[in-house]
Amino acid sequence: MAFPQEQKPGWVFRNARIIDGSGGASYLGEVAVTDDVITSVGPVGTVTATGANELDLAGAALAPGFIDAHTHDDRIVLDAPDMLPKISQGVTTVVVGNCGISLAPVQFAGEPPPPMNLLGGRGSYQFPTFAAYAAAVGRASPAVNVAALVGHSALRLAVMSDINRRANDDEIARMGAMLSEAMESGAVGWSTGLFYPTNAGADAEEVASLGRYVAEHGGVYATHMRNEFENVLDSIDESVATARNAGTPLIISHHKCAGVENWGRTKQTLPKIAALAQGHPINFDVYPYSAGSTNLRADLMTDTYPIMISWSEPHPEMTGRYIVDIAKEWGVDIHEATVRLQPAGAIYFQMDEADVRRVLASPLSMIGSDGLPHDVHPHPRLWGTFPRVLGHYCREIGLFTLEAAVHKMTGLTAEVFGLSRRGQLRPGYFADIVAFQPSTIADRATYEVPLTQSVGIEWVMVNGAMSFAATGPISGRAGRLVYRDR
Repeated sequence: MAFPQEQKPGWVFRNARIIDGSGGASYLGEVAVTDDVITSVGPVGTVTATGANELDLAGAALAPGFIDAHTHDDRIVLDAPDMLPKISQGVTTVVVGNCGISLAPVQFAGEPPPPMNLLGGRGSYQFPTFAAYAAAVGRASPAVNVAALVGHSALRLAVMSDINRRANDDEIARMGAMLSEAMESGAVGWSTGLFYPTNAGADAEEVASLGRYVAEHGGVYATHMRNEFENVLDSIDESVATARNAGTPLIISHHKCAGVENWGRTKQTLPKIAALAQGHPINFDVYPYSAGSTNLRADLMTDTYPIMISWSEPHPEMTGRYIVDIAKEWGVDIHEATVRLQPAGAIYFQMDEADVRRVLASPLSMIGSDGLPHDVHPHPRLWGTFPRVLGHYCREIGLFTLEAAVHKMTGLTAEVFGLSRRGQLRPGYFADIVAFQPSTIADRATYEVPLTQSVGIEWVMVNGAMSFAATGPISGRAGRLVYRDR
């Protein structure tokens, strides 16, 4: 693309290894940015104009900013808008409102029940409408973009006095009106968390009925399925049937086969999903770890795999310790220890590494961190997900090419969520860009020391504004609410 004389680029990046997010082969090239838009991309010599700022990357990789397909960053984008845990990984857009949990449209007279407390206490829930939340994001101007889903649990708790049953027609109509308001105000879709008590009372018809409101606005449906353990195949069937019934694309959240007795069953689930995806748009997100994390739950308590406490209100001193050790110290069994620790959160080492690799390698998988930023001792995925994929699984393990890995973090995710002009280095696309070193990028967060920044990310640009650099803090924050291309 040639520039008219008056369109001098604000930035020109030269001698970069261009990984454009499409999945195609990388090449040595250059990129020009004017205001918040990429204005030229191509091989060396493509950009003939001189930029106001010129940067020689000396062969470092240049890619679209990573899109975190699964987060619970709804509140941290407001309370800590520098978003260091994510932007330091090269993330420029976070998808919030997953697992049926969102800040809007619900408020609480008392403390929010699990799992809503994963986003904070009563004071965090200040938004009776999605428009109110969208306005708050605009005022905060976080360092990253926000693509928002509306949570089914939030809707049910806002409307229903008894959540342990299916919603009636009046309640569905009221929730549907809330969904319509959200979609008209910028939400990209909605989510369920049928695994959780606040959502488990909903049957497939309730979900499909609400999904039709989202379908009217071209939105997506993401689900933390009813069961990821022994009934995982049945849950896949329910999820796909519901999405088809509603007329929405389906995103299966953090696909896994949990529990020792289910290890290896991705050999069944992945072909099943791939076959069903031939007749309906289906994708799933995945984090690159064999442990998950959520509230401490009695029904998840076992001694067949380790369980680490990530926070506990009555016993904060037990944070970062394993439940079996706590129980032994107290002279009780793990079930009694679980009761004593509540309310609490935990990290569950419930997956098999071979399953994780199979899910990561699937062409249907996107990368999502599923990090919990309000945990005292969070899962390391909060700080390490994207560099771990690029460093460990791509460079060290050779699970996929660098181009394929970047595609799972960028172009594919933007396509699935319908994020217009995001996810690729292309003229006319928004200038969300990350520079990194493929030979050194690596996660440093561990289960023992989780609040540790990754290495290998050199700098990050969001909507044309330099927003992070490894060499020191940058104050630029240009994130915004991003919309689905309808």
